[in-house]
Amino acid sequence: MKDKPLYVEDVSLSFGSVVVFERLSLSIERGEFVAVVGPSGCGKTTLLNLFSQFVQPSSGRVVCAERVRMVYQHDSLLPWQTVNENIALGLRRLKDAGERARQLNDMLRLIKLEGFADHYPHQLSGGMRQRVELARALIGDSDVLLLDEPFSSLDYLTRIRMRNELARMLDQLPRTVVLVTHDIEEAAQLADRIVVLSDRPAKICSEFHVKLARPRELTHPAVVTTVHEILAELGLEHEGKQSAVPA
Repeated sequence: MKDKPLYVEDVSLSFGSVVVFERLSLSIERGEFVAVVGPSGCGKTTLLNLFSQFVQPSSGRVVCAERVRMVYQHDSLLPWQTVNENIALGLRRLKDAGERARQLNDMLRLIKLEGFADHYPHQLSGGMRQRVELARALIGDSDVLLLDEPFSSLDYLTRIRMRNELARMLDQLPRTVVLVTHDIEEAAQLADRIVVLSDRPAKICSEFHVKLARPRELTHPAVVTTVHEILAELGLEHEGKQSAVPA
């Protein structure tokens, strides 16, 4: 399965008496952007932790054949380091000082923060901090980006901007991406494939494919239709026009 750098096969996982997964199988193709949605507590973040090997399954097999970086809901920037220093953590294996400087300058241009290299995280807006977080994850030799609700702490307008920023960055620096999100609209706007999980023990209820280039307009018919179909799958279509699964 060399074209599938990430997969779980027949995986079961329990924490004490809580059964999270029971014989779950899922594979991610190289270069694919997959979003995982489902009810709160169903195991979405645990699935990322399996892929990153922070958690080991009770049984079954987890394969991650690539180099992984992870971005969390709340940024994990080091407050005592500058923007440049935080991003440079993603280059710690690179010994050539000149190449490090070149890649850092290129990344600052990509995230449009050239004038903020010497700023500290507390001097940045939430959206700017998250751009730095994504830059640190994308720079260097990573192959897979695992995103755990990376924009959920931002206000709605900033979240929309950050989706477009992420799409733009991935166009320049392609990666295999797995995004966990409670925001159905976000999943439909960003992902090639959306996997819907059930309540625990989680299984895959259905999958939806969106064959549109990124960035995508929220009002594009394919995006709107996919949002409605996912809400219907989750039993939420008639509970208003919200696009997010309740936390």
